[in-house]
Amino acid sequence: MNLALKDIRHNFGRFALTAIGIGLLLMLVMGMGGIYRGLVDDATLLVNRVAADLWVVQKNTRGPFAEVSRIPANTEDRVRAVPGVLSSDDFVSHTIQREYDGRPLRMTVQGLSWPQDRGAWLPLIAGRRLEQSHFEMIADKSLGLPLGHRMTLGKDAYTIVGLTRNMASTSGDSMVFVTLADSQAIQYDQSGETVRLERQARRSRVSDVDPGRTQPELLNRAGGLSSGIAVLGPPPVSAVVVKVAPGADAAQVAATIASWPDVSVHSADAQRQLLVGGMVDKSRRQLGLFRALLIIVSAIIMALILYTLTLDKIHDIAVLKLMGARNFVIVNLILQQALLLGIIGYAIAYVAGQWVFPVFPRRVLIVNEDLWMLGAIVLGISVVASLLGIWRAMKVQPNEVIA
Repeated sequence: MNLALKDIRHNFGRFALTAIGIGLLLMLVMGMGGIYRGLVDDATLLVNRVAADLWVVQKNTRGPFAEVSRIPANTEDRVRAVPGVLSSDDFVSHTIQREYDGRPLRMTVQGLSWPQDRGAWLPLIAGRRLEQSHFEMIADKSLGLPLGHRMTLGKDAYTIVGLTRNMASTSGDSMVFVTLADSQAIQYDQSGETVRLERQARRSRVSDVDPGRTQPELLNRAGGLSSGIAVLGPPPVSAVVVKVAPGADAAQVAATIASWPDVSVHSADAQRQLLVGGMVDKSRRQLGLFRALLIIVSAIIMALILYTLTLDKIHDIAVLKLMGARNFVIVNLILQQALLLGIIGYAIAYVAGQWVFPVFPRRVLIVNEDLWMLGAIVLGISVVASLLGIWRAMKVQPNEVIA
């Protein structure tokens, strides 16, 4: 039988506990890499899903994700008239928090430009896309809201008609999708008393000027619905997403729109850079550094464990040398044990991670590229960690067993 396996059988309990400890440590390293990937993927998720060529936002802002952006709703029509533009849609995004079933429920509300956009691009796992202009909602499964559930937001109740998976904002909040009008109704919802006070203040301001004093109809209008006042436009939107016609020069279209004095234009790649290099940059770098530190700590712990295991076998190694065993046999013994420890620990980390990672509050995205890289690092650590034990074993003299 292989000498390394024979030694492991002799000290199986200790070897197994050591492998489990290293496996849990490697699981943390694997999880850190997954959280890092999930963070970056969540940050660019919506930009990739929407697949727009250009994002038109408020002048000199980096919106709508990295910074608040508000532009007039009629910008969509102005953009559509630019040569080379295939389509343009309003985009509204805002985050709300409500109490639901005795717990806080935080969500990012995305407004779809219905009826052009009914959510056909969303990764639905159950239900359907939006079919009505009002009071329907597509929610992410992580919110725990079942199909058909009616949820009250503002003054209206919305029915869950579809469920998505892994649709989260840059801050990790689950997304819900409603029509643009419903999204604005939720965003600008006001209590009855607030509306009454606003109308009263508006009527008071009009009564202080000459037109208000001479034209009673103006006072009546000022105290009525906001939609009945012609000078008040519709609520602003966060951005306008633009798709460029096939064959058209996207840079030329962007330059034309950017020449307007009230808006700025970002390409899809620029949006990704703004998100990855701005919003999540510190979190991304911190996770990367923490992951590197965990790898270093893992290497040190493995080296100490292998060195301790070698010290426990000093007497046996001296006997082997006295019996004429070559150094190659002893080096092979320690190196094989180190590699087995690394491989078994890696397997434990992978299996345990499949159970643990799904219950993390934020998405842990494990990709094959990271698994292969971590596997190569573990093998490298195993070889390097065994060098300390090999060095100690080579210093053992055969006569030490006699002493």
